[in-house]
Amino acid sequence: AGITTVLNSRSAVLAAANPVFGRYDDFKSTSENIDLMTTILSRFDLIFLVRDIREEERDLMICRHVMGVHIQNSGTSGPAGHSSGGAESGLGFLSASGLLEDNSGDRAMAEAQSNSPEAIAENVMRVATTGQGELEIPSMKKYVQYCKSKCKPTLSEEAGQVLTSAYVKIRDDVRKATLQTQGEDAQSAIPITVRQLEALVRISESLAKVRLDSEVRIEDVNEAMRLFRVSTMAANATDQSNVGNQSILMSTNNKEEMERAQSFLRNRLVIGNTVNKQKLIEEASGQGYNFMTMARVLSVMAQRGEILERNQGRLLKRIK
Repeated sequence: AGITTVLNSRSAVLAAANPVFGRYDDFKSTSENIDLMTTILSRFDLIFLVRDIREEERDLMICRHVMGVHIQNSGTSGPAGHSSGGAESGLGFLSASGLLEDNSGDRAMAEAQSNSPEAIAENVMRVATTGQGELEIPSMKKYVQYCKSKCKPTLSEEAGQVLTSAYVKIRDDVRKATLQTQGEDAQSAIPITVRQLEALVRISESLAKVRLDSEVRIEDVNEAMRLFRVSTMAANATDQSNVGNQSILMSTNNKEEMERAQSFLRNRLVIGNTVNKQKLIEEASGQGYNFMTMARVLSVMAQRGEILERNQGRLLKRIK
């Protein structure tokens, strides 16, 4: 009804965001691709970049998985789903409809039975005693619920020291990498603050809860640090490598061309004015500038904070 409000969240939040232009742009930072402020990004414990990288082996693995899902779904329809034409086709359709109704009823009954306390206890005991099979989803839900309600682990002194040292080192590494690639006034796309320290504590405590341990151990902290490195830290590393790639582009043989393009843009864009990006590039192309060169220079200027992109990148505003 058009009501906008802010509510306290006391539960875990799992969010997914697509890139602004439908595909991840390597010449933009993570925050620019996701189009979220750094203050919002810093509130998430772990941030994973899921990118569509063209690799033959990886593509084959995804294709096998997708085809397997479809083959299994088509195989469950059974021979009753096939039609042989004429009146038999209509009878086959009716029998298939009845079969689907029966299957849906059987499936609901099976799910209700698997959710019963007896079925959960039987599944857990079988896996625990024989080591065969796997825990079913209802069993996992019960276990997670039990861990959350019954286990309240505390951080040991040794684990706290390891976590403190790791956090200080991460802050120092991010600062050095940012200074090296972007200069003194730049900031990382995902700032490493006390919120990230609290996130590492929460992850370590969660790992201890899974073991029903009353104390957070050093191995829990190490695993939390590993998860943090392959997620949030990897996203920051991607930003730094992108800036490094841009500096490489500026130092290659086309440096003179890019400097000319940059000079044209600075003369064309007056500070405070807003122009259409597509029309600006077309105007530059009409004067003999390369299209890709102009796009790269605009990306570099946006990284430096000289121009601001608006309306999903369609408009450009010169700010300094």
